[in-house]
Amino acid sequence: MKRADVLLISIVLIAALAFIVPRWLSNDSDKAGPGNNLVANITVDGKLYKTVKLTKEEQTIDIRTERGYNILKVYDYGIEMYDADCPDKVCLGFGHITRPKQTIVCLPHRVLVEIAGGVSGEDDIDAYVQ
Repeated sequence: MKRADVLLISIVLIAALAFIVPRWLSNDSDKAGPGNNLVANITVDGKLYKTVKLTKEEQTIDIRTERGYNILKVYDYGIEMYDADCPDKVCLGFGHITRPKQTIVCLPHRVLVEIAGGVSGEDDIDAYVQ
């Protein structure tokens, strides 16, 4: 290995650390957990059906409409579509979501589940543009 090879490898490692280290040092405020008070807004047919606080304890939400049923399960500070009788079952593939702005969608039943911030300060305005 020549001096230029060592220099190139060093530059690549420093650049990689510049992106990785800030993630380790961040306060993880967008992750679910006991101090973050996240809620899931469940919308059926474009109307708010229910707002559920995401907790560690397991709870089940049963949504029944004329189009069919969906069963949601809340656990470990997140929510998951547990069962549905839709033909394609794509909504079951979203998995367990735990971060704000993540969604689960069931198109045949018109069900939308979106994680939002806690009840206080929900969807605050970031900036004004003139």
